[in-house]
Amino acid sequence: MRTETEAFPHSTLPVPRAAVPLWRRRSLRRRLPLVGTNLVILIGAFVVSIPLLWMLSTSVKDPGDVFLQPPQWIPSVFRWANYAEAVNAIPFWTYTTNSIIITALGVIGEVVSCSLVAYAFARLRSRDKDVLFLILLSTMMLPGEVKLVPTYLMFRWFGWLNTFLPLVVPHFFGGAFYIFLLRQFFLTLPLEMDEAAKVDGAGYLRIFWNIILPLAKPALATVAIFSFYSIWNDFLSPLIYLSKEDNYTLPLGLQAFIGAYGVIHWTWLMAASVLALIPCVVIFFTFQRWFIEGAVLSGLKG
Repeated sequence: MRTETEAFPHSTLPVPRAAVPLWRRRSLRRRLPLVGTNLVILIGAFVVSIPLLWMLSTSVKDPGDVFLQPPQWIPSVFRWANYAEAVNAIPFWTYTTNSIIITALGVIGEVVSCSLVAYAFARLRSRDKDVLFLILLSTMMLPGEVKLVPTYLMFRWFGWLNTFLPLVVPHFFGGAFYIFLLRQFFLTLPLEMDEAAKVDGAGYLRIFWNIILPLAKPALATVAIFSFYSIWNDFLSPLIYLSKEDNYTLPLGLQAFIGAYGVIHWTWLMAASVLALIPCVVIFFTFQRWFIEGAVLSGLKG
């Protein structure tokens, strides 16, 4: 009697799964690059978050435990009084109010001005439009430090020193990066909607307000978040234009913990920094979905 192999010489019997080496399995070979990528991302995220973890740990430590060797990441006793002491040591809420006013006005100015300019570059027809857009992009190559002295002299001539105007008014004239980002998003919107609105008698401003802006919420949210972080964390501009303590912003006011008391109160400084960081975290997680969608659709991908 012939065996099954002799009866069907051209047939191939399936190899049992246990007989295939582990490293040769197709599913495993497909997953290894993904596992390796996720592992690298996790390691990188942990390394980047070390300063944040140290800040959170220091904010609830006793002052004598800040520089222990080896470092004590989890305090033996959580000293929550550091937050109250930090808020009372400086005019923290005055600085916070000033930062909120400057940031809110700055974000509004950036969103309004940049969206209008980006709409013009994306939708309006002009013979020199590409040249003007190239000139606009070329301003991104100019370092900000080059403009410090001319802008300071200009604002001094205006009589704006020690006021919020030098920190707010420039944002109402747009930024090249935000204009570029919004323009890229507006170009993804079909022109047929504009043509249909023009047939119904709508003008450019009505099209911009009723059609473009409602569809551009993700891109506008991206610009608003970027602008919020930039203005909220700005230290150099308030340092140059503000000399009265009543007008200090949070980044400038936190400097008081470094030199005002003769020694650096690290626990107070870290506690106040954590409080200053909370609005950034809240804003990001509130608009996270729109931020990611706007970054992808506008071409702002890594």
